[in-house]
Amino acid sequence: MSETTQPTPGMFDEIKQLLKELAQQSKETDRKFQETDRKFQETDRKFQETDLQFKETERQMKETFKKIGELGNRLGEFVEGMVAPAAVRLFQERGIEVMGLNRNMERNNPQLGLAAQIDLLAVNGDACVVIEVKSHLSVDDVDEHLQRMEKFKALFHEYADKRAYGAVAAMVLPDDVARYAYRKGFFVIAQRGDAAEILNDEGFRPVAW
Repeated sequence: MSETTQPTPGMFDEIKQLLKELAQQSKETDRKFQETDRKFQETDRKFQETDLQFKETERQMKETFKKIGELGNRLGEFVEGMVAPAAVRLFQERGIEVMGLNRNMERNNPQLGLAAQIDLLAVNGDACVVIEVKSHLSVDDVDEHLQRMEKFKALFHEYADKRAYGAVAAMVLPDDVARYAYRKGFFVIAQRGDAAEILNDEGFRPVAW
């Protein structure tokens, strides 16, 4: 028969120590898991806070853009209100005997694929001035008005037999844009103090469409 090893007091001590170490390791592992879970929860909380901050920033940006748009509209209305009362006088002083003024005219001809909106139209018996009004005039605005002038008579047949001149008016008018509009044959109208003035010199010769 084989001999059976009898446990000794030393073996019991080793087992007890091993179990103690295992219990300690288990506690340490559990602590680490809890710490990891806490970090995940903290990260999730920060992500939620960041998401809220992004949403708030987006809301503020939308509100800002809305206010900018409203401000631009009010400025446009203000410029139009400043230019409209002075337009007839301004062009009469330049030898274009306009006597009436139409505002916010729109035409759309689906057959020709043409559409246009006119802010102000000063008219008399044989001439008219198509005025584009902006709070802040850009080169693109001038180019767009050139296109508007090219299709003006195709859309507004009642003025087909008249000389049509173009004009641009703005509260904010950069010098380079004013020169560009001048070279394109447009009258350039800007605010000077409390009144509107035509900036073109006396040697200016407007383009007639």
